[in-house]
Amino acid sequence: MPQASAHPGDPHYITRSGWLRAAVLGANDGVVSVSSLIVGVAAADPNPTTVIIAGIAGLSAGAMSMAAGEYVSVSSQSDTERADIAREAKALEELPEEELAELVAIYQERGLSEKTARIVADELTASDALGAHVRDELGLFEAHAANPLQAAFTSGATFSIAAAIPLIAAFLAPTGSIIPVVLFVTVIALAILGAMGAKAGAAPVLRATLRVVVWGVFAMAVTAGIGSLFGVSV
Repeated sequence: MPQASAHPGDPHYITRSGWLRAAVLGANDGVVSVSSLIVGVAAADPNPTTVIIAGIAGLSAGAMSMAAGEYVSVSSQSDTERADIAREAKALEELPEEELAELVAIYQERGLSEKTARIVADELTASDALGAHVRDELGLFEAHAANPLQAAFTSGATFSIAAAIPLIAAFLAPTGSIIPVVLFVTVIALAILGAMGAKAGAAPVLRATLRVVVWGVFAMAVTAGIGSLFGVSV
C-alpha cells in the first residue's frame, strides 16, 4: 500500500538509514584500515612488494570480516525484533483487553485525550492490532527493519571498493614515496566519502566531512607511529 506524503518531491531520508549506515561504515573502514595497514607496513619495511601484499591481504580479510560481522550483528537485531513481535502476537490473543488499554495509555502519553485515545486505539486494533502494537509500543517500523543480507552485502562491497583506493595509490606510488602518496590520496578519499554520506542522508556536509577526515588521519598517524617505533607491521 503506497504511503501518503505531504511533500512527495522531498522524501524523508530516514528510510535510507539501514543501508546507508552499512555503506558508510564499510567504506570508511575500508579506506582507514587498509591505508593504516599500508602506512604501518611501509613505516616498518618500505619494500613495495611487502606493502602491496599486506594491502591485498588487508582488503580481502577486511571485506570478509565486515560482511560477516554485519550479517551476524544485524541478524541478532532481527532475531530480537521477531521475538518481540511474537510476544506481542501472543499477548493479543491471550489478553486483548489489557493490550487495548496499553495502546490507549500510549496515545494519552503522546497528548491525546482519553476519549480520542480510545477511539484511535479501537480503530487501529480493528484494522491491524499487531501492526499498531509493533509500531507504537515496540517502536518498530518497516523502514528501520533489520536486513542482514542487505547490510552484509553493502558493507562488504563498499569496504572492498574503498580499500582499493589506498592500495592502488601504493601500487602506483614512486619508490620511497608510498607513505606520503597514500596519506594524500586517503585524505582526499575520506573527504569525498564524508561528503557523499552526508549528501545521501541530507546531513550537514562540512561537519560530516571533517569528522571522517579527522578520525581517519588520526588512525593512520597512530598506526604509522607504531610501525615506525617498533619496526613491525600492525
